[in-house]
Amino acid sequence: MKKIILSAALLLGVAGFAAAEKADSYQKTELKYGKLDIDDVRQIYTATDDVQVTRGTLLMKADKAVVNYTPEGYQIVTLTGTGKKVTFRQKRDGEGDQWMEGEADRIEYDERAELVKLYSRAKIRRLEGKKPSDEVEGEFISYDSRKEFFSVRNTNTGVDKPGAGRGTMIIQPKRVEPAGAAPAPAPTGGQ
Repeated sequence: MKKIILSAALLLGVAGFAAAEKADSYQKTELKYGKLDIDDVRQIYTATDDVQVTRGTLLMKADKAVVNYTPEGYQIVTLTGTGKKVTFRQKRDGEGDQWMEGEADRIEYDERAELVKLYSRAKIRRLEGKKPSDEVEGEFISYDSRKEFFSVRNTNTGVDKPGAGRGTMIIQPKRVEPAGAAPAPAPTGGQ
């Protein structure tokens, strides 16, 4: 299988997006693919056919990855799937076996803006080992890694539209129930 090593900056934003293992930022990026086309004049790299992008603990999978370089050397990366989701998985900084994983029909990353966007049926999960923790899903998820700010919208254009649909967020309790304590009663429906 052919391999090409791209600059270490590839997909840096996704690393930040996932509250990632900081060491990943300093790792080489490896791109595996079935086919690669390089337009050196326009600075566009297009990889297709079961694409895998790896940098440190970050692993992304897509049918197609297009990397564009701006004149200043920043990368704009678009990952797409043809009938299957684009996925990523990355270790998070901190104690224990903590991971972040996600999926969408398309993922875009703008290195200069440090902005990651997940389009169409987007989902992000935090994991502790293999056990799911918090989870969010919607038609569009955007993460600004500079501000550490998420936005979830009900259309895949990133704009809210009344009646277009609803998202879901599952938040696990952060407190640990004291040993021997009786569970709290479930809320009643009339309030």
